[in-house]
Amino acid sequence: MTAIKLTKRIGIFFAALMLLGCSLAQAQKAAMKTNIISDALLSPNIGLEIRLAPKWTLNTSGQLNLWSVNDHKWRHWVVQPEARYWLCHSFQGHFFGVHAIGGEFNLGNIDNNIKFLGSDFSKLKDRRYEGWGIGAGIGYGYDWILNRHWNLEAEIGIGWIHARYDAYPCAVCGTKLGSGHHNYFGPTKVALNLEYVF
Repeated sequence: MTAIKLTKRIGIFFAALMLLGCSLAQAQKAAMKTNIISDALLSPNIGLEIRLAPKWTLNTSGQLNLWSVNDHKWRHWVVQPEARYWLCHSFQGHFFGVHAIGGEFNLGNIDNNIKFLGSDFSKLKDRRYEGWGIGAGIGYGYDWILNRHWNLEAEIGIGWIHARYDAYPCAVCGTKLGSGHHNYFGPTKVALNLEYVF
């Protein structure tokens, strides 16, 4: 997939998310947010959470990274919708969630010897992997009210991701070496969100 097509898809998603947020803002039942951890890792993201019932919300977040320097690539987009159940009231205190994950990636020429939960990231040094992944997981979090409109939220999730990919010999080469798949089980969400509640 070309970067232009990817950028168009992400742009349409975020525009729809913003329009939905603006329409719901009048009802005092929505929050816009950003994950500070992803922002620090140079993966811009945005999220929208809407209240469905006093103890139920629907949270959707998206992340886009078009990082590419010289021959190094770390490009991806991820969308993660989540249904949340709050133990007290929505947007405050403890919550549990069930989330889905979907996205595409283009990674390569990254010198990294990390091996984590069955995933060998050292393979990114000599190869480029382009593909997609889907998955699901469960999460737990807590939301602190800072003032009338600002909250701080922490969440951790665990789950499964299935990825399919094509492998290439270098970050800019077009000759495909082969295809494969990978199943991952482990952390699927780590978030420290700064949110504005409407």
